[in-house]
Amino acid sequence: MSLEAVTAGLKEKVGEDCGLGSILKFDFGDDGILVLDASQVPNVIGNDDAEAACTIGISLADFMDMADGKLDGTMAFMSGKLKVQGDMGIAMKLGPLLS
Repeated sequence: MSLEAVTAGLKEKVGEDCGLGSILKFDFGDDGILVLDASQVPNVIGNDDAEAACTIGISLADFMDMADGKLDGTMAFMSGKLKVQGDMGIAMKLGPLLS
């Protein structure tokens, strides 16, 4: 799945307001970046790099597995497939958003 498809899917899932209240960045390495700006309503989702309170480093394939329920976020973190920089509290709120 492409970055564009993931971005469109997240826009659909988030809607107007996901309730996160902060800026979150997914860094997919060579596959690109996805930024969810939930500090404003309506939330803004795009692929331009921006400062974020929390950055999640994960491969696009592992992100898709998490979104599909094939990979548990805690297991991904513990095995090093998912790395968190910044506010861990924001990362902890992601479960319901990705399910």
